[in-house]
Amino acid sequence: MKNPFKFIQEVKQEAFKVTWPTGKETVQGSLMVVAMAIIAAIFFLLVDQIFKSLLDVVLKVSF
Repeated sequence: MKNPFKFIQEVKQEAFKVTWPTGKETVQGSLMVVAMAIIAAIFFLLVDQIFKSLLDVVLKVSF
């Protein structure tokens, strides 16, 4: 196992290499996530309604 102090130094060096996203990039990413969630919700709502309609037709025919 390495020396704990050397390990801490290496972690500190790696931490300085991290590039954080800008505020604009964060907002853009967040908006994309929200937009994709809305699109997915609408898609699954439509698919659910289609399956519901088909199931209603099948159940009415069977009785």
